Amino acid sequence: MEKEFNTTEINKLTLEVISKGIYKETAQFGFSTQDYIKLVNQLLDLTMKEKLNNNQSEDVIQVVPKEKSLELPITGEKIKIRGFSEKEDYAIVEKWINEEKGRLFLLSRLTAKEHNLDELLRNKNNTFGIITLMNDKPIGLLAFLDYDKVNNKAELRKLLGEKEFRGKGYAKEATKMWIEYGISALKLRKIYLHTLDTNIANIRLNKDLGFKIEGILRKEILIDGDYHDVLRMALIVD
Repeated sequence: MEKEFNTTEINKLTLEVISKGIYKETAQFGFSTQDYIKLVNQLLDLTMKEKLNNNQSEDVIQVVPKEKSLELPITGEKIKIRGFSEKEDYAIVEKWINEEKGRLFLLSRLTAKEHNLDELLRNKNNTFGIITLMNDKPIGLLAFLDYDKVNNKAELRKLLGEKEFRGKGYAKEATKMWIEYGISALKLRKIYLHTLDTNIANIRLNKDLGFKIEGILRKEILIDGDYHDVLRMALIVD
């Protein structure tokens, strides 16, 4: 009974977050009541097509722990991940985090306190990786923060710093590889993250990778004059 209750509550939270995100985006275009009715009908049509084609499970990427412990660098289909080098990477990472999207990488989703890059790098419980193309061009940053060796858990953060590579699947591949690295090399059994309720693309990416919503913190942080809900999502390794 408790499991069924938890599943129901999580589904309700997921629907609420997605609905709020869609409303905020569509309201900017002046959607009328009739427009929302059409949108709902189109969503129903898409759902029926998905069921008929039996493609619902294809979007979820299965993260399978590697039998052999992974070591950096690791290579995927389109990208590579190597360890962070302060000498080689500090300047470009500093540039990324000074941009609008990048500064959220430093922001503690639970306190709204913006951390200093040097503070994060000095913390021995934090692990960083650099995403590169196959030609070794750096395009993004990954991290496991507050690595808890006793409870085998850590917070995941990700940033695709180079704008031209966003929305092309690089972030999803890199995150999947980073999760596999965390499970294999760091022996993580729980990977969690915090994301703003307005970041629908990030929420969708996380769900595709197997993360589930654990809860919503209402009006948790103030950013640029607006209060935001924060989602706590987690991936549990059985």
